[in-house]
Amino acid sequence: MTNRREQLISYAVLGVFAIIAIYPILTIVLLAFHRRSDLVTGFSIPDAPTFDTFRMAWEEGGFNHGLVNSFIVAASVSLLTAVLATLAGYAFGTMRFRGSSALFYMLLIGLIFPYEATVIPLYYVFKDVGLTDSLWALILPQIGLSIPFGTFWMRAFFRSTPGALVEAARLDGASSLSTLVRVLLPQAWPALTTLVVLVFMWTWNEFLLALVMIQSDSLRTAPLGLALFAGANRSSDPTLIAAAAVLVALPIVIVYVFLQRSFIRGMFAGAVKE
Repeated sequence: MTNRREQLISYAVLGVFAIIAIYPILTIVLLAFHRRSDLVTGFSIPDAPTFDTFRMAWEEGGFNHGLVNSFIVAASVSLLTAVLATLAGYAFGTMRFRGSSALFYMLLIGLIFPYEATVIPLYYVFKDVGLTDSLWALILPQIGLSIPFGTFWMRAFFRSTPGALVEAARLDGASSLSTLVRVLLPQAWPALTTLVVLVFMWTWNEFLLALVMIQSDSLRTAPLGLALFAGANRSSDPTLIAAAAVLVALPIVIVYVFLQRSFIRGMFAGAVKE
């Protein structure tokens, strides 16, 4: 009886928090399907849903370039972070060498150090080498920002794998790289997918770095373009801004839908065990 009551209380609490989380998102989505002439305040279901606002937002905001730039940056950062974090996590998780613990904890400083404090110095460094106003000015810093978390994530996974697998592979004459590729990576796919989705999402939503580094309209990312577009239309057309926000958020939803099974398995299948 107690367990049943606890379950009902848990479901009720989760339901309340789910409603709190979904309500503002659903409000924006429904607002985007209203006509521009509709006077909408708060949550409102459109009588005749229309896609005209999406078309107008796409044309007026120039989100075609922004979405492509954001995808290039997010995909590059996610893939390179996954490769580098996997190699680093494998080394820290399965190998013992002098200073490994100190080096690992030094790397974790990147998790707590506020990156906002580095944006202005980075701007001047990149300006000296001619990298400002380029996608590299967004890709390189975000790889550096993502590697500490990625290394921590993959190290935790490799430490949770049975040591007998690594020992058996080494007894068979496999090199460290072969052991990683042939033995451990097939099992690491859920954890690796979760890492890619998280880094892709964080990189896609990045705004401050793009605001400081990018000056050309053709190199704007989607969040930066959305902020400028919303600022220009804030008082004139909320439905247009809502449609633009949905367009910018849609790629993240698509990525999650395609990788949701591996993402959930990675979250719950021991990827954070020590």
